[in-house]
Amino acid sequence: MTKQLIKYVLYFLLFPILYLFISLILSTLTMERKIENPDVDKTIYLSSNGVHLSIIIPKTYMDSVQLSGVKREQSDNYLSFGWGDEDFYLNTPTWGDLTFSIAFKAIFLKSAALMHVTRYKNKRSDWIEIKISETELAKLNAYVLNTFSTNERGMKIILENQGYTSTDDFYKAQGSFSCFKTCNSWVNSGFKESGLKSCLWTPFDFGLLNKYK
Repeated sequence: MTKQLIKYVLYFLLFPILYLFISLILSTLTMERKIENPDVDKTIYLSSNGVHLSIIIPKTYMDSVQLSGVKREQSDNYLSFGWGDEDFYLNTPTWGDLTFSIAFKAIFLKSAALMHVTRYKNKRSDWIEIKISETELAKLNAYVLNTFSTNERGMKIILENQGYTSTDDFYKAQGSFSCFKTCNSWVNSGFKESGLKSCLWTPFDFGLLNKYK
């Protein structure tokens, strides 16, 4: 029994070390752009709050289907999209609110996911500008749209009065957060599926940010 316990403790201690080591290696490996020298006439943005990546897309680049059911004002010009664990999003408005229980459940237990949509009137100076083609944009828009869960009428499901501020909202989303599918790997997968330069895989924000700085 003691040997078994020691074995489990060793596994528990080794897992984060191996996870970090493998994650750092895969984050440095680059998946190059699928189309060389594409006709890039569109601009999107990548942002991070220090841990969590988001994709920012000008509202004029989105069609009525993508905008349908998304709360917005006429004066909003940009929409930021992020994906993550529901419990984590709703109960950790700041990193000071993070508890071991919330982090453990988000990483190791299957749970519901949310899309976090933030509205901006003006472009921010800390956003990273990325030039993309019409084809790449269409694929990225489809990736974002297909991440939203919808009701029986095909409408996005908003969580009323759950945003952190008056300019952001949460919506039910597809998928489940884990240490292998994080908020940042969701963004990286979107870039990869759209044919944009991306990491082989990364759970961190700096993995993708470093590809575009």
